[in-house]
Amino acid sequence: MSKTPAFGITLSPLSTRRLENFKANKRGYWSLWVFLFLFAIALGAEFFANDKPLMIRFQEETYLPVLFEYSETDFGGEFELAADYHDPYIRDLIEADGWMVWPLVPYSYHTIDYDLTKPAPSAPSARHWLGTDDQARDVLARVLYGFRISILFGLVLTLFSSVIGIAAGAVQGYFGGLLDLFVQRFIEIWEGLPVLYLLIIMAAVIQPGFFSLLFLMLLFSWTGLVAVVRAEFLRVRNFEYVRAAKALGVSDTRIMIKHVLPNAMVATLTFMPFILSGSVTTLTGLDFLGFGLPSGSPSLGELLNQGKNNLQAPWLGITGFLVIGIMLSLLVFIGEAVRDAFDPRKLFS
Repeated sequence: MSKTPAFGITLSPLSTRRLENFKANKRGYWSLWVFLFLFAIALGAEFFANDKPLMIRFQEETYLPVLFEYSETDFGGEFELAADYHDPYIRDLIEADGWMVWPLVPYSYHTIDYDLTKPAPSAPSARHWLGTDDQARDVLARVLYGFRISILFGLVLTLFSSVIGIAAGAVQGYFGGLLDLFVQRFIEIWEGLPVLYLLIIMAAVIQPGFFSLLFLMLLFSWTGLVAVVRAEFLRVRNFEYVRAAKALGVSDTRIMIKHVLPNAMVATLTFMPFILSGSVTTLTGLDFLGFGLPSGSPSLGELLNQGKNNLQAPWLGITGFLVIGIMLSLLVFIGEAVRDAFDPRKLFS
C-alpha cells in the first residue's frame, strides 16, 4: 500500500522503502538536514553578510538597501553616487533622523575594512569573527559567499555532466555494435588525458569566469556516469519486455526513455552526490592554484592559498580546511545514505 507523507505526496511501496532505508542511515539523514540548513544560509548570504543595511527608516520612509540601490542624495547627501553606509558622514545623516538595521556581519565578501587597528591579516575579534584576509576583507563573509558559489557550481556541473553522460551511455548500451566500440575507445582516450594540466592551460588562455570555467570542466566531467549507464542498458536491452516493445513497433527513443532509463537511474542517483563532491574539489583546486574564478571572487580555494602564503595567520588555513572538510564530509555521508536507499539487497531483505 502506498504511503502519503505530510506534504500530500503519494509514494509507491518501493519509494517508501527507499525513503525508510535513507532515514535508517542516521549519519546521512542528519547530514542532509545540516547541509540544507547551511546551503539555505549561503543562498541568502546577502541577508547575513553585507556592507549595506537590511532596512533603513529615514524621515518616516522605509528603504531596503539590501535589495535596492540608493544614492547619497536620498539621505540628504550632496552627490548622486551610491551611498556608502560605512561612511561616517552618511551614517550621521541617517541616524540624525532615522535608524538602520544591519546584518549579523556588516561586511560583504569584497568589503575592505580601512579602520583595522592591526595590519591585515588580522586575527579573529568581535569586529571580524573569523578575522580578515591579507586584503582586510572579512573571512566569514567570504566563506558564506564562497560556500554558495562552490555548491551552485558543483550542482550545475553535476546536472549537465549527468545529462551528457547518461545520454552517451544510453546510446552506447542500447545500440551496441560498432557505435559502442568506437565511442568506448574515444572515451578511454579522452579519460587518459591529463585533465588538471589541460584545465590549467585552457584557463590560462580563456578569460576565467563562472560559465567559462563551467564549460571547461564540463568537457572532461561527463564521462563519469557513462560506464554505469552503458552497463545497465547492455543488461536491460535484451529483456523480454524490451523485445516485446520492439515487436509492437515502439520507437527506440521511447523504449530507451520510458522502459530502460528508469533502471539506469538507480545507479545514476547513487553516484551523483560523489560527482558533486568531486566537482567542488576540482574547483577548489583550480582556485588554489590561481586558475579558477576571477581574482577577487569569494573562493574557498583562494582562502586556502592565502593560508599557505600567510603562515603567521593560521585562522585563514584552519577556516578554509574546516569549511571544505565539513562540506565534503556532508556530501559523502549523503551519498552513502542514497546508496543505501537504492541498494537492492536492503530493498528486498
